[in-house]
Amino acid sequence: MALSALLATFLCTIVLPVLLFLVAVKLWEVYTIRGRDPGCPSPLPPGSMGLPFIGETLQLILQRRKFLRMKRQKYGYVYRTHLFGSPTVRVSGADNVRQILLGEHKLVSAQWPASVRAILGSDTLSNLHGAQHKTKKKAMMRAFSREALELYIPIIQEEVRAAVDGWLATDPCTLVYPEMKRLMFRIAMRILLGFEPEQIQRDQQQLVEAFEEMIKNLFSLPIEVPFSGLYRGLKARNFIHSKIEENIKKKVQESDTGSNHRDALQQLIDSSKQSGEPFSMQAIKESATELLFGGHETTASTATSLLMFLGLNPEAVDKLRQELKDKEEQGIDIHSLNIERLEQLKYTECVIKETLRLNPPVPGGFRVALKTFKLGGYQIPKGWNVIYSICDTHDVAEIFPNKEDFQPERFMAKPPADSSRFQYIPFGGGSRMCVGKEFAKVLLKVLLVEVVTKCHWTLLNGPPTMKTGPTVYPVDNLPTKFTSYAQNSV
Repeated sequence: MALSALLATFLCTIVLPVLLFLVAVKLWEVYTIRGRDPGCPSPLPPGSMGLPFIGETLQLILQRRKFLRMKRQKYGYVYRTHLFGSPTVRVSGADNVRQILLGEHKLVSAQWPASVRAILGSDTLSNLHGAQHKTKKKAMMRAFSREALELYIPIIQEEVRAAVDGWLATDPCTLVYPEMKRLMFRIAMRILLGFEPEQIQRDQQQLVEAFEEMIKNLFSLPIEVPFSGLYRGLKARNFIHSKIEENIKKKVQESDTGSNHRDALQQLIDSSKQSGEPFSMQAIKESATELLFGGHETTASTATSLLMFLGLNPEAVDKLRQELKDKEEQGIDIHSLNIERLEQLKYTECVIKETLRLNPPVPGGFRVALKTFKLGGYQIPKGWNVIYSICDTHDVAEIFPNKEDFQPERFMAKPPADSSRFQYIPFGGGSRMCVGKEFAKVLLKVLLVEVVTKCHWTLLNGPPTMKTGPTVYPVDNLPTKFTSYAQNSV
């Protein structure tokens, strides 16, 4: 009797729950692939849909790039999964990505996860379509024109120089990633949103903390209950909106002074007035928040990666300094920068390109299938999410030999004529290519000029472990010792 009771207890407490779990997983797999189109002869992509309800979202959040590489190695360039509440197909490789990026409005449409749409809002450039997307993009592009960028350079130099001086005065070390986020946040607030330095100084700490909380919860399960990721993200977003609204009201009330300096926020306000539609404070706030994310988070990520790769490759720093020395000998004043002088820094631009190849700040983009279509021999069912991977596409690009090595020189030569332009896509592609890419390039070039002419730096922990959440960053914040370059060159 005792043995029978023990066996029954074992079956009830161990075996039965395991069997029920396995059945639940199988039913979940069947349920999540119900969208397969029976009219399409091609099979679904290989892959796994993960655990019931949460899919493979937790693995992605915890492992990020390691998880993505493992999946690609196991299933190839096109595979299925279940992320952020939706069945998803992840795509990499130039030919596959080309089909997705050029298939906008025909095969796919931009659609970020529900948590991103809830936090950033429905009136952001990334979530608009058709004529609305075209109109808003045109307004933003005016803020990133060549003339506008020329006006931004003195402000960028002012902020970068102040930051570099602070790093040189810090002892014993500087945590580069948090410092870059603060620097890029100040630049974005001044240039993109038109905040005055005094405003930023007063509200910076609260805004930075709120922004960090919003970004941390941007990609979360779409469940809004107290203390959930989405709940915390929305709460932080509301605080940011309250501060931006103050600035919008101020701009709306101010008369036009005739100044040529027109920040991106002012361009959006003017465009809204010219459209003839009722002014929407909510729409402007959402667009401003998106600008702040795009103009601060991604540039901070790339700026940190720049100093990391250069710290690990001092020969590249020597070449940067030599390029600047050569320009000075040609009579070009590198201490008074403008667009034309920045464009002449070819090796500097190659360093930025190589950094973006190895560590693209945004790992990919989100789409939704408008209809069932074939990709790489598989069917992509209508309604499924599609993620095109930037980092994986760079990893497998055939035009880059010795992919793991930091070699800026590879970009000095023009790529072969028959190579696919979709093998290198740090700013995305198609109609939704990043509108601020030229702004980012100018900002990063100014940063490099200031840092290499003034600083020598050493990474105190060596090569860091990189994670993504949602942009690429070093888990140790990249502790670095900065000293005067003049001091070290004596």
